[in-house]
Amino acid sequence: MKVRQLFQAVLIILWTGFVANAQETLLSRLAALGDVVKVEPLQSTTFKEKYLLWVRQQVDWEGRQVGIFLQRVIVGHVGTERPTVIVTEGYGANYALQEAYSDEVSTLLDANTIVVEHRYFLKSCPDTLNWTYLTTKNAANDLHHVRTLLAGLYPASWISTGISKGGQTALLYRTWFPEDVVFSVSYVAPLNRAPEDGRHEDFLRKVGTRWERNRIHKFRNQILARRPAMIEHLKAYASQKGLVFRITWDGLLDFCVLEYPFAFWQWGKHAESIPAKSADDETLFNHLMNVADADYFAAGQGMEPFFFQAATEMGYYGYDTEGLHGLSFPHCENYLTHVMLPDSIGKTLSFDRAAMYDTVYRYLECNDPKIMFIYGEVDPWSASRIPDFPAKANRLLFIAPRGDHSTRIRTLPPKDRKKVLASFQTWLSL
Repeated sequence: MKVRQLFQAVLIILWTGFVANAQETLLSRLAALGDVVKVEPLQSTTFKEKYLLWVRQQVDWEGRQVGIFLQRVIVGHVGTERPTVIVTEGYGANYALQEAYSDEVSTLLDANTIVVEHRYFLKSCPDTLNWTYLTTKNAANDLHHVRTLLAGLYPASWISTGISKGGQTALLYRTWFPEDVVFSVSYVAPLNRAPEDGRHEDFLRKVGTRWERNRIHKFRNQILARRPAMIEHLKAYASQKGLVFRITWDGLLDFCVLEYPFAFWQWGKHAESIPAKSADDETLFNHLMNVADADYFAAGQGMEPFFFQAATEMGYYGYDTEGLHGLSFPHCENYLTHVMLPDSIGKTLSFDRAAMYDTVYRYLECNDPKIMFIYGEVDPWSASRIPDFPAKANRLLFIAPRGDHSTRIRTLPPKDRKKVLASFQTWLSL
């Protein structure tokens, strides 16, 4: 018995040493990659190993020598022989640091996961924020650089995926570097034509049932009819949360009311939850904040890079004032620059439609890349979804019935989920 116990103890020691050596090997290989400045081990309940990489990136990839910045890249390791999914994040990537984090496409494919925090968000910022270099092309080059660095470590097939603005980033990355990945999965990603695209207002006039739209409309007007009480609630709410705004209290209330229908459908709210006209002020205000929170319009929330890109290259949506009574101003054009961005950025930003819309549109029109598009039926962002291109065998489009902005593969109807998985296997085996 003692011999057996000794033998088992030796095996445990050897196995522990083997695992530690394997981890050290991966860690050392990651640390040895060019432009990887630092590697930090992370805890994970999903991956065999997980690391945070600090990757040296050019502030400008167009040749201007204006310095470098460090970009956060999270590596979830399954195996060097497995496919690799690069998550083209459009914002910050704090969520990917969580122990239980997993990506849907990576999970379905049992793949490695590479999450790239978008430039100018959270920790991935240059020391000096020169907004000139926050461009879609520079962001695509960031992703290509990460792909190039890790190609030797992960030689199997690569797939790109992103959600919302991350989905837009996935499309731009695919357009500029079409050979970097085998296929792409873009979730709920718009292709906007202007800072105020124009298609979303018409979408909101038709989405859902007439009863739902009428209930939304009456609620908004009831809020405006109680302006003095709502303003007092706004002031108390802002004080409690420490919010600061670039507009007047009257203007803030108006924008919350204008944002309400877009946010309502985007996040799958239910018309039954809308308070009745007879509800007290506090109940009405709380519901308004639950759907269209005033913090969306607050300064210092870390969303300036997003609004800057929306105003200059990626586009956004406008607001419809028709049928609203008691607004404090007659129009709301150019609200991105006047309300959402600080004066230091400027109030005369020009929009370059070619940076995203024309570039991506032409690429999809003239080519047939393997891309899967997933949208929600009632999500207002689907109003500016990728256009239909005839005779494109590799373009797969799925629209979830009554789906909102949280639509994913797992929320699609069973027949569509089956088709998604079959397409994954076909695309990977080609």
